[in-house]
Amino acid sequence: CKWGAIPVPLAKGEGLASLSLTWSSTSHSLRYFYTAVSEPGQGLPQFIDVGYVDDQQIIQYDSDTKEYLPRVPWMRKAEKEDPQYWHKQTQIAQGNQLAFRVSLQNLQNRYNQSRGIHTYQLMYGCELSSDGRKGGHHQYSYDGRDFIAFDKETLTWTAADTGAQVTKRKWDPDLAWNQGRKAYLEEICIEWLQRYLEYGNETLLRTEAPVVKVTRKADYDGLETLVCQVHGFYPQEIEANWVKDGKVWQEGTLRGLVAPNSDGTYYLLLSVQIDPEERERFRCRVEHDSLEKPLDVAWEKEPGERQGGEGGEQASEDYGSGDQGSLTSATDFRDSTQTKNLDILCHCKNWSGQTF
Repeated sequence: CKWGAIPVPLAKGEGLASLSLTWSSTSHSLRYFYTAVSEPGQGLPQFIDVGYVDDQQIIQYDSDTKEYLPRVPWMRKAEKEDPQYWHKQTQIAQGNQLAFRVSLQNLQNRYNQSRGIHTYQLMYGCELSSDGRKGGHHQYSYDGRDFIAFDKETLTWTAADTGAQVTKRKWDPDLAWNQGRKAYLEEICIEWLQRYLEYGNETLLRTEAPVVKVTRKADYDGLETLVCQVHGFYPQEIEANWVKDGKVWQEGTLRGLVAPNSDGTYYLLLSVQIDPEERERFRCRVEHDSLEKPLDVAWEKEPGERQGGEGGEQASEDYGSGDQGSLTSATDFRDSTQTKNLDILCHCKNWSGQTF
């Protein structure tokens, strides 16, 4: 059975005027994730649908609330385009919930799994960079593993295992449906990404400059570790490297992941192990959309610190929000990215098209 209409607020072309937005050099994305579980519990609903623009959640529907709801105030602007927007999206999401339940049961039967907790997930979306490059993806997983993915260039599906081959043989011949998926990813999704960027431009298109500080820690082998703390920046995309005598230096370096602060900004930590005699030759170089030119930051002696640096100085600075803890060694880069758990929360809209 078909899932119904593509879940956008308005039909393609309805109220979609050409937009003129001033973007940074970063890319922007619109992504949706759906997750269905065979046995809900422990606070996890049987079905959930969430949507994101960039890293910001904009909508959510789940089988407990049974309502399609905004997660940011600026999404209320959709009501000005269509007063029935939230009602329509709720109806679509409820249809998706039913379709996901059927598909999950089909997969359990196919894999001869009558017991236990099982998950069926869909993730799709599009990306757009300031130079006009576009990207898109549409893929499914079952029990946290890749199941099948759409190739919009060939209009075919790539199966991850023999069970998915059954679905591939069913979906590949449906040319009209596959063309619709391609059109959504390359056109409709991009148009709605642009619209949402207009809705939330004060938040999504802002820039906040990073605060950069270099600290050091004495090591037991006569070497020392420099730690570069980069925090408070937005958007997420950033380039940070150690440079020695003006050239990028990779030897002995470690870097953490760009991770979110609770205030909506980001932080990053990177370190390098060096000979203390060469300390003055190293800089932490940061490039970001908020900066007119690269920022080179060297270690500076803290007031009261002994020249020899016995015991070193630990990077324990509060990264704006106080919820990241402190860095107590050069290798203690916490993977606190607070990333969305796609194994639990895959969110997609009402256009996956067919059951398994």
